[in-house]
This record gives sequence, C-alpha cells and structure tokens, in this order.
Amino acid sequence: MSVFSINKNRGETPLEALNRLRIERPEYKDSSLTYAGRLDPMAEGVLLVLTDEDNTRRADFLGLEKEYEFDVLWGVETDTYDVLGKIVAQKVPAIFDKKDFKKVIEKYQGIYDQPYPPFSSQPVQGKPLFVWAREGRLSEIEIPRKEIEIKKLEHICDRRIITADLKEQILENISRVKGDFRQEEIASLWQECFIKYPSTIFTFSTFRATVSSGAYMRGLAHNFGKDLGCGAIALRIVRTRVGKYT
Repeated sequence: MSVFSINKNRGETPLEALNRLRIERPEYKDSSLTYAGRLDPMAEGVLLVLTDEDNTRRADFLGLEKEYEFDVLWGVETDTYDVLGKIVAQKVPAIFDKKDFKKVIEKYQGIYDQPYPPFSSQPVQGKPLFVWAREGRLSEIEIPRKEIEIKKLEHICDRRIITADLKEQILENISRVKGDFRQEEIASLWQECFIKYPSTIFTFSTFRATVSSGAYMRGLAHNFGKDLGCGAIALRIVRTRVGKYT
C-alpha cells in the first residue's frame, strides 16, 4: 500500500503522526513518508500518507475534497481561532438571534475568499504568517486570502457544557501539544477565564461541512462569531474524509 490514511490524534503535528506511524508499523520504518494536506495541532482525523515513489504525486492529493465535523464554542474569541490561542475577547453567555444564526450559516455556503488565519503556515514575504503574528507585525502586511468552496454545511445540534467540564477538556487538550505553541501562557489565560465564569453554562454547536481543499474550519468558526457579534472558536475539529479516503 503506497497511499493510505491514518488518524492524526488531537495534539499531534502531522510530522509527529508520521513518526508514530513508523513506530507502530515497522514495515514503514525506513520508508520515505510525506503527508498530503496538513492538520492543525488541535484538529484530528484523516491524514493522507504517501510512501516512497508516490511522494512525487503529492500534488494530485492536495486538491481533494474534504469533510469535517466541528464544534463551535460561542462567547470566546482567541487569536488562533481555536483553543490553542490567547483569549482576546469574552462575551459569556453568548446571546444571538436564531434568525441571524440561520442567515450566517447560509451566508458561508458556496464560493468565497477566506482569509488565512493569522496563526497559520501560509508564507508572506518568505515568512509564515504565524511568525508575523508572534512578532506583533500583522499590521505591516496584507493577510492573503484563498478562494474556497463550502459545498455543504449542516448544523447538527446545540449543546451546553458547564465551566468545570469545559475547563477539564480545554486544559487537557492544550497539555497534549508538544513544542513551542505558547502553551503555558495560553493555559494561564484560560484559567483566568474559568475563574471569571466559575459556574457558567457555555453553549457550543456541532456542524458538518463538505469543502474544497484549503478551507479552515477554525476560520469559519471565527467568522460565525464575528457575524453574530458574540465571538466564537473551534472547540473540536475532526476531518472525516479526504477524497475517497476515510
């Protein structure tokens, strides 16, 4: 098998997932492995792996259609648009009109230009966007956009979660991440948020999306929150399909 899918765990980088594969599948220990279509550390799910001679066909797989299931937490905004970011705004409990909610969901179905998240690897002037963001120099550049298509977007359900359970979930997910992702500072800011709202009921919504290559679900969550005026982040992102691979 020269092209196959593995499950990238939450907290892993794609490279860490490949290294894990080499340990779990000794037959690939000495193979040349690459992945087609990265996933953020907080995202999980299907990661396409190319081996040996199929590495030269990577471009063929990058444009494949993708499916995601993701949870949007309302009332909190971070600079990464997910839980692995500094909290920059809070509006808890999040309140918005159900009619506006429906309009926002409809708005993002179809083709539009989506800005790359400031904390992403998209290069600008030879430097990844996340470097510009960390240096506090985003005002010096124009954040690039990419034409994407949201082919199908379904609102599955709404759920509620108490502060204690949300705290446990978010801090546990942050602790999974290795490397320099500002984890200590970010965990501290989340702790402050939970102290501020010790017995609050937070709301999150689950969505399922079929999208073209390059679409960011955390960017979509951020847009939802901006349009509804309450702020939002991607609490959970699972990629369930890439092309025919599940």
